[in-house]
Amino acid sequence: MEDHKLYTLLVYSENIAGILNQITAVFTRRQVNIESLNVSASSIPGVHKYTITAWSNESQIVKITKQIEKKIDVVKASYYTDDQLFIREVGLYKLSTPIVLENPEISRIIRKADGNVMEVNPTYIAVMLGGMTEEITNLYYALDQYHCVLQYTRSGRVAVTRSTVEQVSDFLEMQEAKHRSMTE
Repeated sequence: MEDHKLYTLLVYSENIAGILNQITAVFTRRQVNIESLNVSASSIPGVHKYTITAWSNESQIVKITKQIEKKIDVVKASYYTDDQLFIREVGLYKLSTPIVLENPEISRIIRKADGNVMEVNPTYIAVMLGGMTEEITNLYYALDQYHCVLQYTRSGRVAVTRSTVEQVSDFLEMQEAKHRSMTE
């Protein structure tokens, strides 16, 4: 049995309603849980980028990637390990102002983690931290020990490859060249 590890899939698709459902259905059919999902416009007009993380083994993630890429509106799908990507997430923490003011150690923890205070009012203090998943969850656990966390959320992963070549751009250029040669 292969070891499970966290994989990140970068999926590019046309901006078509229902494609997210088709993509997530592939994971459901293979009984692989999605850890995080982030969808946004990409640098290519009309193309959206899905950043999906899931714990799996390589043979399973290869099958999932191939199935996703077969979807008609998917332009390109690739999977990566963390060492092949630049990765960031954002954590937002809403903290009780009275508790934070009572205990100066909480402010030190926030500063040590490089958290950014976004707002302070008599009820709450809003803090933001950008970084790796572990850094964001570590700050949450450190703050939670003081029972000051009113709300907490973490974004899905955003990632770009470390490669000097942008696979989806190369793929689109090849498709365009193929289309031009067919119409000539």
